[in-house]
Amino acid sequence: MAFTAKDVMALREKTGAGVMDCKRALTDADGDMAKAADLLRERGIAKADKKATRIAAEGIVSCYIDGNVGVLVELNCESDFVAKNPQFSAIATEIAKVIVSENPADVEALLACNTPAEGTVEEYLKSKIAIIGEKIAVRRFVKYTTDGFLASYIHLGGKLGVILDMAGEATDAAKEVAHDVTLQIAFTKPAYLTKDEVSADTLEKEKEVLKQQAINEGKPEAIAEKMVMGRIKKFYEENCLIEQAFIKDDSKKIADLLKAGNTAINKFAFYIMGEGLEKKSEDLSEEVAKQVAAAHK
Repeated sequence: MAFTAKDVMALREKTGAGVMDCKRALTDADGDMAKAADLLRERGIAKADKKATRIAAEGIVSCYIDGNVGVLVELNCESDFVAKNPQFSAIATEIAKVIVSENPADVEALLACNTPAEGTVEEYLKSKIAIIGEKIAVRRFVKYTTDGFLASYIHLGGKLGVILDMAGEATDAAKEVAHDVTLQIAFTKPAYLTKDEVSADTLEKEKEVLKQQAINEGKPEAIAEKMVMGRIKKFYEENCLIEQAFIKDDSKKIADLLKAGNTAINKFAFYIMGEGLEKKSEDLSEEVAKQVAAAHK
């Protein structure tokens, strides 16, 4: 399978490895991106991918909580100027309110839901597009209904958002812990809540990569096998929220924090605005040429 310079840069973006290392890995992997990423990790050149994909789309992540129901939603637009407009944030809130009341299964179902005053969500968005002058689209959402309480955190005006479903009573101590946990999630971006959520396939693949990594470091296979167990522990500590060291005090784990607050986590979600989307780019000369052409029409 052939690969292009764009593939090399995509692998570099994903892994943080150098251009030549990425080229060699893609060559050895016959152009297979996932296999090339694993090869870079085995060679000790790249870290595990934790979904830290390039953020390029414009828009915001917004959270709306009404009692025991909460929604995290990503709303996209075309420019950062519009994304920072309070009117755009208000649109995200109105969309979230519809999700709370109508409980749609997905974005397609959401667009067909009725709004309080302006027809369906699709019609509501079209009316806002006509006013703002940019395409507006709901990309994704998650809705939580809890028997405990909800907490949220929005970072940098909507560049990242967290929603957290906590078990038990919302005491002052529990709410303080929940706030700290939302900050933890925003900072570390864990892939799982507990070790039990890591699938057998994921764990087996991770062990294979870690074993090959140790062998490439010059360790005999028998030693490499033993080293894997220690490195799997580190994998859990980096990727599982409960196992992570608390960012404000690394002598404590999140599990310790929850115990001290007499509370527990049911589940969590976080969105990075624009994750996986790429913004259309043009070079300056093309942009100027288009503006000149438009002026002469």
